[in-house]
Amino acid sequence: MNARIAALPLFALLALAGAASAETLLIERVQEENKAAMPARGQTMAEVEAKYGAPTEKLDPQGGQKRQWPTINRWAYPAFTVYFEKSRVIDVVANKADEEEIGPKPPIK
Repeated sequence: MNARIAALPLFALLALAGAASAETLLIERVQEENKAAMPARGQTMAEVEAKYGAPTEKLDPQGGQKRQWPTINRWAYPAFTVYFEKSRVIDVVANKADEEEIGPKPPIK
C-alpha cells in the first residue's frame, strides 16, 4: 500500500511532463540554434549592421540624461532584438517564431 502512495507523485509528474512537451518553449529553441546566428555582446552598431544588415526597425531609445541612466537603443531583426548601451551590444533576445511559441513579448515601442 505504501508503495502505491509513494508512486502517485511520480505518475502526476509524468502526466504533467507529457502535457508540457506539446508546447514549444522559446528557450528550448534558442538553446538548439547556433549562437553565431546572433550578435555577440560587445560588438559595435557598425559591426552588427555590417554582419546582419539594416534592422527591420530601430525602436525609440530608452533612458538617457533625464533619467540618469545610459541610453539604450534597440534594433529589431526578424529573428532577434539587439540592445545597445551607447554603441555596444549589451544583450540579444530571440523573438518568437510564431504566436504559439511561449516566450517574451515583443519589445515595447
